[in-house]
Amino acid sequence: MQNFLPFLQWLSDYKKADFSRDLLAGLTAGVILIPQAMAYAMIAGLPPVYGLYAAIFPVLVYAFLGTSKNLGIGPVAMDSLLVAAGLGTLVISTVENYIVLAILLAFLVGAMQFILGLFRMGFLVNFLSKPVISGFTSAAALIIIFSQMKHLFGVDIARSNIFHEMVLNAIAKISEINMYDFGIGILGILSIVLLKKWNKKIPAILVVVVLGIVAVRVFGLERFGVNIVGEIPSGLPSFGIPEFRVDYLVDLLPIAFTLALVGYLEIISIGKSLEEKEEKATIDPNQELIAIGSANMIGSLFRSYPVSASFSRSAILSETGVRTNMAGFFSVLLVLLTLLFFTPVFYYLPNSVLASVIMVSVFGLIDMGYPKKLWQNNKDELVVLLLTFFITLFIGIPQGILTGVLFSLLLMVYRTSNPHFAILGNIKNSDYYRNVNRFNNDTLERSDLLIVRFDAQLYFGNSSYFKKRLYREIQRKGIELRGIILNAEAINYIDSSAAVMLAKVIREVQGKGLEFYIAGAIGPTRDIIFNSEIITELRREHLFIKTSEAVAYFDNPSSVSVVGSKVAYQNRNGL
Repeated sequence: MQNFLPFLQWLSDYKKADFSRDLLAGLTAGVILIPQAMAYAMIAGLPPVYGLYAAIFPVLVYAFLGTSKNLGIGPVAMDSLLVAAGLGTLVISTVENYIVLAILLAFLVGAMQFILGLFRMGFLVNFLSKPVISGFTSAAALIIIFSQMKHLFGVDIARSNIFHEMVLNAIAKISEINMYDFGIGILGILSIVLLKKWNKKIPAILVVVVLGIVAVRVFGLERFGVNIVGEIPSGLPSFGIPEFRVDYLVDLLPIAFTLALVGYLEIISIGKSLEEKEEKATIDPNQELIAIGSANMIGSLFRSYPVSASFSRSAILSETGVRTNMAGFFSVLLVLLTLLFFTPVFYYLPNSVLASVIMVSVFGLIDMGYPKKLWQNNKDELVVLLLTFFITLFIGIPQGILTGVLFSLLLMVYRTSNPHFAILGNIKNSDYYRNVNRFNNDTLERSDLLIVRFDAQLYFGNSSYFKKRLYREIQRKGIELRGIILNAEAINYIDSSAAVMLAKVIREVQGKGLEFYIAGAIGPTRDIIFNSEIITELRREHLFIKTSEAVAYFDNPSSVSVVGSKVAYQNRNGL
């Protein structure tokens, strides 16, 4: 049962010493969660109170089903932006309809994540490579920052999720800036940054929120046109089934799938990065899909929009020494108290303060260091990163993710279809055989023997490349060549097309009076050799464990090792 209900494991071992740590961590994260949730709801195009709704039941459900104590679940900037970007493309007549679609979207995202978890499809997140993630995240951070210009300027700016349009729209409104809003927002940004530099233990966001409320209330700044949050409905969210309509589902499914993958990616990447610091792994990728899927589905029944894991709140939980998922209950308790008793306090909260919270929170998502590393070592992956970055900025958010994934896959296909092909030589005074281009001064390459290594699986996509490179090296060797050894240590699979090709190559090579040997094939590769046409063309005695054994046999066929032969011939069908 602990595999399906992870809370049983930590609850059974719960100690009094854990309570104080969880209480501190939960309340500290909750203090940050409240203003962030309201701010992120604004990014999503929703009233601020819906951010608080999204900080209740999803957090509770994850506390029961999640496998990481460090994750701060709730509204996050990236998912909020995707909600706004996805729903912004639809024709929505009223705010009420927008809210209905956002709630239904949460259920669809959760259902997809839950189903993927049941079918153990957590590996899908591997298709979002780090260059794609970095490029998308940096672009999304810039979009989020500029989406808050309307609150920072205190003017109505036309909405868009295309970066250059956002910049032009903001520039067009510079002359209408409300200097009170602008001043409050800039002071908020500077205060958060400086307080964090001075002492990270100070809840800078909370301090700025409180000061903003006090300033507006005491000095009556709303009289000068300062935009404030206004009345927030008090009380708990009501229960309700999302409105399922065929036209809604057709419109929302592509957005939901994108959100499901991105939200899951955030959870896994944040959770694993924090676990690495603690050197203790507890995250179960498939259980995490079930946990966040359940959180989103159940949350949608209580007016929540899609949620995931926040890096800033997760870092706070980790730094305060959280012990178990019980911390989530204390965060929720703080949110509940706010909804029940303290919503009037936020009436005078300036929108520009929330904008400053968002801008500072997401600025850290812009990663300049990683592209520099790629420029030095992996320029092809840098191209993928830049493509993802610019397409996300200037064409669209979903298009950026999809294009990045597509180019990552194309890069992978290119690499596997043109893998490393090495010519091996004997390291002097040893039985090691290494790449002659890397060890050219220390290797001996024989004129009568060609030793090659193919560093990839052999399949239909690279079989012609293998054949072309092998024949080129055979031609280079010339008339003195008498034997060929294929070092197969790196070949972990041979598909049917490649098996036919390799059998044909062996037949043609032997037809020219040359010997062909295979050395170093691992167990699964030997199984394929013995169950394909290859073994009909390649004599059993031409299979070896080590390249040095194949060379010794080439020089003297009577020198074969009995033990080596037994291992080389072993396959799942027996000897």
